[in-house]
Amino acid sequence: MIEKIRVIFTIPELRQKILLTLGLLAIYRVGWWIPLPVVDQEAMSAFFSSQGAGGFARVVEQVAIFSASRLSQATIFGLGIMPYISASIIFQLLASVWEPLEKLKKEGESGQKKINEYTRYATIVICLGQSWVYCSFMANNGLVRPEFLRSETSMLFSWQLVSVITMTCGTAFLMWLGEQIDEYGIGNGISLLIMAGILAGMPAAGWSLIQPILDEGLQLGGGPGGSIGVETLLVLAVLFAGVVAGVVFITLGQRRIPIQSAKHVRGRRVFGGGRQYLPLRVNQAGVMPIIFASSLLMFPSLILLPLAQRFPDSTLLRLFSDAFQRGTSYVYNVLYVALIFFFCYFWTAITFNPKEMAENLKDMGTFIPGYRPGKRTADYLEKVMVRIVYVGAGFLALVAILPTIIASAMNINMRVASFFGGTALLIAVSVAFDLVQKIDSHLVMRNYRGLLEKS
Repeated sequence: MIEKIRVIFTIPELRQKILLTLGLLAIYRVGWWIPLPVVDQEAMSAFFSSQGAGGFARVVEQVAIFSASRLSQATIFGLGIMPYISASIIFQLLASVWEPLEKLKKEGESGQKKINEYTRYATIVICLGQSWVYCSFMANNGLVRPEFLRSETSMLFSWQLVSVITMTCGTAFLMWLGEQIDEYGIGNGISLLIMAGILAGMPAAGWSLIQPILDEGLQLGGGPGGSIGVETLLVLAVLFAGVVAGVVFITLGQRRIPIQSAKHVRGRRVFGGGRQYLPLRVNQAGVMPIIFASSLLMFPSLILLPLAQRFPDSTLLRLFSDAFQRGTSYVYNVLYVALIFFFCYFWTAITFNPKEMAENLKDMGTFIPGYRPGKRTADYLEKVMVRIVYVGAGFLALVAILPTIIASAMNINMRVASFFGGTALLIAVSVAFDLVQKIDSHLVMRNYRGLLEKS
């Protein structure tokens, strides 16, 4: 492996792409720490510390995982690429149901460029709205320095406008960084920004696990100060390796459907007639069902928790509020699994069109043995995909609730347990494999062995 890594840096073009990508990611990490001038950092830290594991703090933590944002400190990159992801999802959904966008999508590369242009405009509009709401939220909760306030609950208009434009420009700059990585670097730029934000949280999570051990010493059964024992560390290490291996296996898993191309006779030569395979991914929906399900379940908690605190005598409000608390509620976990299954089928229905695939196979003169081209082929592909999605949804549900199970069973901080499953692990593994495959393609073009290829 060391020799393969050395080979990567001996290829000038590949070395330049990797170094440029690392440099752009470093710029993102620098901006991630620069706060807005109006924010009172001490008040901000105290506010989110007082929120604990529930309410608004949990929403911010969940959003930060898949948007490379830092709303808890209101930096210039505070919104991350969340508005761009929202705009992309909106246009992807609209392209399936709105005819003008559907026609643009079928035009190929030129149509996709036009959709990307609309996505950028929508990103700026979403940025302006989200940043204005967030700045108003900071002013209402006393998180803005007094010299920038017009009254106790409102910011000076000029400074609020400056903060909104700064956060909007920060997101637009991140969007530009992602496009530069796509064009001149290596890997998917937006995905790499998200992975960089996830991996940056690993050292702090690991330190919170190791620090009590360093203070009290490693001992069997754990220490009195809350440190974990030797056996727990070993179990966590084995679990982490097993979960990563399982995620890799399912992420790369495919159902290969045999397809046969028709023979064509031209003069005295016969073309076609070869047997190939149509790969259908087991996890067709990717990480989107977990993102949708967790986002949807945040809102009941956001609404019910403040109401339960405002009306402490209401047993019904307290009961419903407890039911939607992540990690402690059986009702929450059941709803989480159910929503993951629903969104798996929903997202697959949007992104996978068996009728269109059957028509493409028919146009290429290819067919599935035993099934007539056209409707019979489309029905077969749909039946196979329904079964595959069920397996993929079950895997996603298991990965999604695994951090909750580990945190409650082993008394581990949720910040540490989140790296044993959920959105963070799925995104990190998917992006890492995409990056490895793109590096492999550069190596193979120059007659080198790939990173995952055995010597």
